[in-house]
Amino acid sequence: MELYRDAKAPCEARAEDLLRRMTLREKVGQLNQRLYGFAEYEVRDGEFVPGEGFKAEVERYSGLGALYGLYRADPWSKRDFSNGLEGALAPAARNAVQRYVIERSRLGIPVLMVTECPHGHQALDGCLLPVNLASAACFDEELLASAAGVSARQLAELGVDLALVSCLDVLRDPRWGRSEECFGEDPLLAARMAYALVRAIACQGVDVVAKHFCAQGETTGGVNASAARIGERELREIHLPPAEAAVRAGAAGVMAAYNEIDGIYCHANRRLLTECLRGELGFSGIVMSDGGAIDQLDAVTGSRLVSGALALNAGVDIGLWDTAFSMLEKAVEAGLVKTERIDEAVRRVLLLKFRRGLFDEPFVPESAHYQVYASAEKFPEPGRLAAETPVLLKNTGGVLPMDAKGLRILLAGPAADDIYAQLGDYTPPQRHGAVKTLRSALGRIVQGAGGTVEYVRGCGMFDGPDGDALLAAEEAAARCDVVVAALGGSSSRFYGGEFEANGALREQERVTMDCGEGVDAAALRLPGGQIELLRALKRAGKPVVTVITAGRPYAMGEIDALSDALLYAFYPGPEGGEAIAQIICGGAEPSGRLPVSLPDSAGQLPVYYNYKDSYAAMRYYDAAKPRYFFGCGLSYTRFELEKKSSPEGAVERGAGCTLSVRVAVRNAGARDGAAVPQLYIHRAQGIATSRARQLADYKKLRLRAGESAETELTIPPEALRQWDGEAYVTPPGKIEWFVCDGGETLLSGEFTLT
Repeated sequence: MELYRDAKAPCEARAEDLLRRMTLREKVGQLNQRLYGFAEYEVRDGEFVPGEGFKAEVERYSGLGALYGLYRADPWSKRDFSNGLEGALAPAARNAVQRYVIERSRLGIPVLMVTECPHGHQALDGCLLPVNLASAACFDEELLASAAGVSARQLAELGVDLALVSCLDVLRDPRWGRSEECFGEDPLLAARMAYALVRAIACQGVDVVAKHFCAQGETTGGVNASAARIGERELREIHLPPAEAAVRAGAAGVMAAYNEIDGIYCHANRRLLTECLRGELGFSGIVMSDGGAIDQLDAVTGSRLVSGALALNAGVDIGLWDTAFSMLEKAVEAGLVKTERIDEAVRRVLLLKFRRGLFDEPFVPESAHYQVYASAEKFPEPGRLAAETPVLLKNTGGVLPMDAKGLRILLAGPAADDIYAQLGDYTPPQRHGAVKTLRSALGRIVQGAGGTVEYVRGCGMFDGPDGDALLAAEEAAARCDVVVAALGGSSSRFYGGEFEANGALREQERVTMDCGEGVDAAALRLPGGQIELLRALKRAGKPVVTVITAGRPYAMGEIDALSDALLYAFYPGPEGGEAIAQIICGGAEPSGRLPVSLPDSAGQLPVYYNYKDSYAAMRYYDAAKPRYFFGCGLSYTRFELEKKSSPEGAVERGAGCTLSVRVAVRNAGARDGAAVPQLYIHRAQGIATSRARQLADYKKLRLRAGESAETELTIPPEALRQWDGEAYVTPPGKIEWFVCDGGETLLSGEFTLT
């Protein structure tokens, strides 16, 4: 028996044995992922039938390295409940693909099954979570991990090997359409969330390809895939921490980003993909390209052949939908690529397959009783996460929570009853009743408490203002006691549009999306006639509670001025409507905090809180500061903080120097609630410019009314270091610290590193 077939032999030895037996073409086949899996099958009479393109690819390479998106369902893939893989057919189809590949591979090499998982599984009946920007607002990585674990169990049951997980991008410009995929503007929060997400999925036996590496969230003017015009210090301080966390968490793969950094595309950046990712961060898995990105290197090389060689030599191991990697045989013959580099990449792919056990147990169990994970009753964890993601930003006069008994509420606005407007991009078709909208949830709760809810849409989400509809909304508001204005945008692909080869939006015949991949914005204003609707509702003279559902920050100046209470919910997922309604009516406590700052206007950008102290940021004469900073968020109760201990005076530096601020937190109000004390530091002296403030630690404390607790907020050694151009050092100097919550500084102090 060949060594590579021996299940008892070490994976490394099996991979080496198999590698020696492979032809160059078979090796190149393992590095290609050219197929759109969703386009390579038919469903006939309830049976899975593989497509001819799939068969030809397997024959060409005597096998298949990886297959993307077999389960994917959405308007781009053109798969839905009429022609997609649902229920027991899904794992059966996966096994059929695997069986076909193995039986027609000369050496019996199985295929890796790859799927999209940006906020849950993008498949029919896929378990969906709030988008990343919403999940970060909970400031509780354990809560995210619990919800992600449910989605990961579904992935494992379906035999998914690699989940493509958005978790590395840090949001620095909210005009970017993919803002919703980020965990916010802060590297520490993003890193903690990335670590928790990768670990939660990996613990269920599914490997993660973390994306995108690196600095894609920087952008130029918020334009997707544009240049990151930053230096190495900004790269290291802001964009590398989530990647380092994902590697520590056990990511099996990293996906390179479309953008360039200082003139070098990430896919061609050997210093980034090899020296930094592998050399410094210690990553040993596979590097995957983003969709079609290797072919885009033609803009530099002018040659598809050279582009493939350039990406491979830089450190990319496996392609995605490109044609350049299919030319690697010719690249070897032309002397552009050494066979040793081909072998290095193939070795990583094979090692991953051996470690996953695909050679020994290539199939997954099939059952007629497929478990539906998109069930809030059976799997409440995603709903619990959704409940802690909305952020209460304003509550003038204690409008919220509402006592619904005898209350007449007007619910108005296009976001009140649109299921896809609360789910985000990369969303599969939903069954009837699978998503709880604000209209359905609020109506049920209020009517059950003896109140009434009248609903008027007022305007379309993207249509211009209609005078008659606005007048009707104003008259309806005058008849009621309080108004709930449900406004916002949508990343839904279900209302039309044409898409690029990589799935990004190409164009809209009429506007149906104002966020999502390929949907970048210039003004950050509420789309359509929604601001006119809000003005009309305010004219009625009744208290206005504004609920914003969005994938990015909007310009908040006028929205804030027209609102008595303001609740901001980044796309909260299928249970989002229920979560918002419970908060409005007092059945749940608002505990979210902003993971990103909200500007008054787009003209203020950038408005992230952690700007450099080398200049006076946000000092325009006509716009003094952002409307709401990172970390803001109110509660229905009141918290008091008291310092118990902190670093004072002279503190000796050291490699393992971990300092802490210990605080006592008391819920001094009449309701249960959650405090989120956040520890920030500012290096007043050092070897380079510092940031005005830099998050060092945070905790989420759920306290009953009158309850107290102590917690320790730490300043880890890496928070005190600076990059000197060649290495990280910890220079002496004064360090200021601040403990904040709700957007206010509650405690402060300073010490000096000696």
